[in-house]
Amino acid sequence: MTRLEVAQFPCLSDNYGYLIHDAETGHTAAIDTPEVDPINRELEARGWRLTHILNTHHHFDHAGGNLALKEQWQCTIVGAADDAARIPGIDVQVADGDTYVFGSHTARIFDVSGHTIGHIAYYFADDAMLFCGDALFALGCGRLFEGTPAQMWTSLKKLSALPDDTAVYCAHEYTQANAKFAVTVEPQNEALMARSKEIDRLRAAGTPTVPSTIGLEKATNPFLRPTSTDLQGNLGLAGADPVEVFAETRRRKDNF
Repeated sequence: MTRLEVAQFPCLSDNYGYLIHDAETGHTAAIDTPEVDPINRELEARGWRLTHILNTHHHFDHAGGNLALKEQWQCTIVGAADDAARIPGIDVQVADGDTYVFGSHTARIFDVSGHTIGHIAYYFADDAMLFCGDALFALGCGRLFEGTPAQMWTSLKKLSALPDDTAVYCAHEYTQANAKFAVTVEPQNEALMARSKEIDRLRAAGTPTVPSTIGLEKATNPFLRPTSTDLQGNLGLAGADPVEVFAETRRRKDNF
């Protein structure tokens, strides 16, 4: 089995669009639909035909292009059963623990509610790829618009349990801003400080900071590190429950 091919390209102001392609079957999926024209340009440039849309959640910058692309390509739209009423054009409903067969590849579905209720992520184990929408970012996580800190921490624990070499394809180029916050809550973290400098170098060159990896996020992302004694101490929460530490970290980021 050949590996999934991934095309990554900018959309809107700071979104990334992704196309995944199975060369064996010709299947091509858009991971969310932030903007129709860039998706179509990438399809044309690569000679691919859109067969699927794999939605992570209902926000307009993730599902706003669903209906136009479905009308154009007659593609199959996959999304969360728990959010089906808000996923335009949904054909296939999936839930936590399900698998979805995409060509010769299989994605495991994770419910990662918190940013929204019904947010899902797609994990292709054989390809070591995670498409997580706005649940987990490089050095960050999604703002809690609908869920609770406990829900979000449960969601992030699922993702942090994946193998360290898993590539994390998140939906936004937020990394530099996230790094500026992260270093304020765990400045003792040498790996984080080094990563922050590397991020500045990459962005100065116009280079994406995405994808990341699960291992790198566990080592540097404060939202995956509520058990860090340094982080706890800096927040004035030494020995506190991880949910409390996560919630305070999120609160501070919201006000940063």
